[in-house]
Amino acid sequence: METIMPASEDEAADIIRDAASAGTTLEIAGGGTKRGIGQPLAADRVLSTAALSGITEYNPGELVLTARAGTPVADIAAALDENNQMLAFEPGDWRGLFGANGVPTIGAIAAANIAGPRRITVGAARDALIGARFVNGAGEVIRNGGKVMKNVTGLDLVKLMAGSWGTLGLLTEVSFKLLPRPQTETTLVLRGLSDGEGANLMAAALGTSAEVSGAAHLPEGVAARTGLDGGAATLLRLEGFAESVDARLQRLRDTLTGAPDMETLDVSASRDLWSGLRDVAPFAGGTRPLWKISVAPMAGHDVAALILRETAGEAFYDWQGGLVWLQLDDETDAAAEAVRAAVAKCGGGHATLIRAGDEIRRSVPVFQPQAPAVAALAERVRASLDPRGVFNPGRMVWNDGRKAA
Repeated sequence: METIMPASEDEAADIIRDAASAGTTLEIAGGGTKRGIGQPLAADRVLSTAALSGITEYNPGELVLTARAGTPVADIAAALDENNQMLAFEPGDWRGLFGANGVPTIGAIAAANIAGPRRITVGAARDALIGARFVNGAGEVIRNGGKVMKNVTGLDLVKLMAGSWGTLGLLTEVSFKLLPRPQTETTLVLRGLSDGEGANLMAAALGTSAEVSGAAHLPEGVAARTGLDGGAATLLRLEGFAESVDARLQRLRDTLTGAPDMETLDVSASRDLWSGLRDVAPFAGGTRPLWKISVAPMAGHDVAALILRETAGEAFYDWQGGLVWLQLDDETDAAAEAVRAAVAKCGGGHATLIRAGDEIRRSVPVFQPQAPAVAALAERVRASLDPRGVFNPGRMVWNDGRKAA
């Protein structure tokens, strides 16, 4: 399939207008690292933002950065490191899940609304995204939001674009609010807890004044794969100034007096560990179906248990247990049905099939099915921004043979 890489926003708008006039379709891509997510596409050409690259405005004093959509996340991280700042939501690098050779881009992070372990305290990419420029399906350039956090006027298209997976428009520029990078960090590791015990302990830790910024539970097999031998590991991260971290760590230890043996990781080991969890490294390098399940924090282990009674696999938990990364051995429709049924039974949530072969992605909904009224509203929004259906046709909507994608 031909790939087009416009060098400017105007060129991208011309390409999209031509596609709308000709009745052709475009697959939207950044660095191409997440093209395997969604229902299989049948677009005529790929429109990549890779050439729309570069930081356009960055004022460290204002804690705001603006960059073109194709800018590699690594370039942004390097610029922020020079000023001890960060994208607090921890954008993940999922190349290892797909064996992808491209580079993650900031526009794709926004479009997919990806966030790492710190989401439990600072929110997702959507919460940090304060401005965007994009081209709609008619080839019109639209700017929404601003470069200051107080600017919220009219319809908040910025938030709408986050998580739209390129189905509403081509992002060309994004603005994010930033936070200072913590001076140091440590991770408290507690051993040997069951999934349910780990969930209870994480809830207790988040309820203290220790200001835990990361809470995850790794069953024994997953813990060993991350280099944490010695059984299941429940992980609690503390970040900030060194004296503050030391004081809060002691406070946390005192609170968890009835917990099993504890150990702490130094700043280097802690950062490596949480970077791996952010990137879902325990399940990288494989081809088995991988689900990302978001539920209430205390429901995560129950959801996983219900599913793993029906089919073989393994899981680990982030976001205080509210995010379940679940890798299954079963590639059948029945396994997908077990996932959906378990989520519904445990209070509802969202389950996304992040990795699977084309056959299974054609036969089951990849994204969480919406209620009919919500689906109808979403379709009206999509049709208003992309009336000719130019962008990523069918990527987020499962065609079950009875309705059009």
